[in-house]
Amino acid sequence: MANYEVTVSTGNVDYAATFNNVFVKLVGTDGESKRTWLKEALLPFTSGTLISCPVSIGKLVLIELDKQCLPLFPEDAWFPAKVQVKSPEGATYNFPIYRWITDSKVHLFREGTALRVFEDNNSLRRSSRQVELDQREKDYCWDVYAKGMPHCMKAKDAHSLPCEVRFSFTKDTEFRYTAASGLTELQLKGLADRKENWTNIDDINRVFCCKRTDLSDYVQGHWKEDAFFAYQYLNGLNPMLIRRCSSVPHNFPVTDDMVFRHGQGSLRNEMENGNIFLCDYKLLDGVKANTINGKKQYLMAPLILLHKTPDDKLMPIAIQLKQTQADDNPIFFPTDSEYDWLMAKIFVRSADFSAHELNVHLLRTHLLAEVFAVSLLRNVPMVHPLYKLLIPHTRYTLQINYLARRLLISETGVFTQFAAPGGEGVMTILERSLSSMTYSSLCIPEDIAERGVEALPNFYYRDDGLKLWDIIQRFVQGVLSFYYKNDAEVQKDSELQKWISDIFEHGFLSQTGTGIPQNFTTVAELVKFVTMVTFTCSGQHSAVNSGQYDYDAWMPNTPISLQLPPPTTKGKTSEATMLQTFPDINATVQGMATMWLLSKQSSDFVPLGEYPEDHFSEEIPCKLIKAFQGELEVLSADIKARNERLEVPYTYMDPKKIENSVAI
Repeated sequence: MANYEVTVSTGNVDYAATFNNVFVKLVGTDGESKRTWLKEALLPFTSGTLISCPVSIGKLVLIELDKQCLPLFPEDAWFPAKVQVKSPEGATYNFPIYRWITDSKVHLFREGTALRVFEDNNSLRRSSRQVELDQREKDYCWDVYAKGMPHCMKAKDAHSLPCEVRFSFTKDTEFRYTAASGLTELQLKGLADRKENWTNIDDINRVFCCKRTDLSDYVQGHWKEDAFFAYQYLNGLNPMLIRRCSSVPHNFPVTDDMVFRHGQGSLRNEMENGNIFLCDYKLLDGVKANTINGKKQYLMAPLILLHKTPDDKLMPIAIQLKQTQADDNPIFFPTDSEYDWLMAKIFVRSADFSAHELNVHLLRTHLLAEVFAVSLLRNVPMVHPLYKLLIPHTRYTLQINYLARRLLISETGVFTQFAAPGGEGVMTILERSLSSMTYSSLCIPEDIAERGVEALPNFYYRDDGLKLWDIIQRFVQGVLSFYYKNDAEVQKDSELQKWISDIFEHGFLSQTGTGIPQNFTTVAELVKFVTMVTFTCSGQHSAVNSGQYDYDAWMPNTPISLQLPPPTTKGKTSEATMLQTFPDINATVQGMATMWLLSKQSSDFVPLGEYPEDHFSEEIPCKLIKAFQGELEVLSADIKARNERLEVPYTYMDPKKIENSVAI
């Protein structure tokens, strides 16, 4: 008799075990075993179960798993993690599963050694591969949420998503609690329906004090300062806008005597020396602003000129709030009255809220991550090396994005009701942002170079992000080079080509101007794109998401909307003007509660580099994972040591604080 020792591991998730009877059949190149009952599948581990065959069934190719409910008992879902089989010849076969089994059907799972479709020459395995992809195409369907937006996963509601991509019980419970109790937790419930203006800054402070972080306290104390205003373009929520200025835009007519008093400098010289920088919100020009509480709102499209001083400080030196030069569109300077200059900065910060949340955060991380995930799940089988490499970076993304569309940008969403762009403006910004997006802007080394900010001091997003990109790139290069020995193997991998083709079509709407590849022709192209996907879903999302409550909780620093037009002449603003311009009380507290929800890390957070699921079984990829984790540890330690010397620590690119996927 040929004896096979079978070990079934149940997943480490809530309610993973089952009270149903579980059966397994082994399928080899020379035969198959009988369907065998696994007596203890309800336990976390089932070990030592022997399956005896009259003769060896050869190399194992597949296993068949099914579960059957007991008489008078209901169906009970089961989440097996993996099955390991030791053959009589001494070989060990691993079958990764990591999938909910909710019915009584027979499910096929292939042995875990990664195989591309062109090298899979076993007919049984190829057949099961196609069965898997056929089912995936039914489970993961594209949908169009709105014109000009990346396509998304089709779902009637969160519960209609496949079990594997839904929140865990822990994540779901915590998210629902935070969403439902956000206003209560922030002690704001009595303010959520108040539609009047703030009457003094102390009232805002009392609301803010309900829930604070160390950094939000710092923001409250320094929000009026020019140095902190400029600092946020480097290490705040939107480090993606600032770029070196080599010539002042024609619609922003700043001259030497406006910014350098008494001939103490010249723009030409400072630009030649790389000391002048520009932030241009032209993306927002002409966007229709919202109406909130029956009051018209105002969203500007500012231009900001910044100067790097001899002591390496970045300071704003000129602000124009509209794109078109006009008499009623003055240029503001630090030498203007206190409230003229402060109001100009407030309008800039409010514009940055919309540009950041919709373009930098929602579109460039959440919506793209969803496209990467849906295309992976539709087109790439579990046994494929790309699936094994990227599946950790899809965790919870489909459900969090479904909820983002419903809770934030739907007709009743927070952004639609309480943010400056409103519903129509939101869609305008998203459509414009996607049409102007480029592949190079998603790759931080190219993006930093194109913006000319390689030497800008105190730019910790850049410093940490470039190091993180390099670590990810080395890991991806190592894994993919193990499986793809030459460019020809990339070219003939039809599943890989379908993955990128779907991304180009459904994510970037077949816009060739984006520079997104339509196919892969070399290993180098594949490595670069997979590095970008991994970085986008982990480090980039952390950089533009994790600090939302830190920087936005103190509303005057980042108003969700503004309800008076900007000053058209100087010398007429005051603290009263500022308070009347700020969003109403209800809009303020809704914004605070939303930022709290979007910044709240769940207790089942998985940091970058951690792999709770064992998808890889080969020695080399497993060693590369260990090396990857070691490099991330070193970077984390370096960031921690650097931050001890900083007045404002920059933690958003610390690998220990980066989630593996877009999960919040």
